[in-house]
Amino acid sequence: MRVLIVEDAQDMAEAVRTHLHRAGMTCDVANDCARAEDCLAVTRYDAIVLDIHLPDRPGTALLRDLRARGERMPVLMLTALFSVDDRVSALDLGADDYLVKPFDHRELEARLRALIRRGADTKSEEITLGQLAWNPATLSARLDDTPLALTRRETVLLGLLMRNSDRIMSKENLYEGLFSFADVDVGLNAIELYVARLRKKLAGSHVVIETHRGLGYRMQIDG
Repeated sequence: MRVLIVEDAQDMAEAVRTHLHRAGMTCDVANDCARAEDCLAVTRYDAIVLDIHLPDRPGTALLRDLRARGERMPVLMLTALFSVDDRVSALDLGADDYLVKPFDHRELEARLRALIRRGADTKSEEITLGQLAWNPATLSARLDDTPLALTRRETVLLGLLMRNSDRIMSKENLYEGLFSFADVDVGLNAIELYVARLRKKLAGSHVVIETHRGLGYRMQIDG
């Protein structure tokens, strides 16, 4: 799950990023609309957390532009405004939800997950592949009903592979799902390391991670 946080208050943006990161989401932060547009030009996001008051132009203007060009990813607005008219205006422009500052980070996380589930038309949180089950809400996985001891990034990688078991995932796709723009010191080859770790923890099961040379990885049931 990759989220773009558009918020000019650095302390708030970092607090939100830290909480969502711990919840298994990869987050990029933009402090104005121009930077947000730069991020959107090169990366696909599952959701956007968008402040209404930004230095260069209102967040609602960015929202209007997104919807005008057909971008449908969920947008959750952050606002310090208590006016019903202001909130209705944001929803009418295409916002999917909003939170009034100050807010509880747990509520923000829950609302984002609900929006992303709704957009994906997913009825069940848990995803299964053979004897392997992955739960994004709790960032946990089970193999034959036995909990797997996974790090946060191993869990996120497992989810990416299970959600896309119908296709080959390139290193670049997996990298985008695991690392944010802030992780500039992490190279693409880190994906091989995390795949190797997952394979060890899945050893002995019928769930395998296939390597497709020059293309990427795909999770399958062996036999």
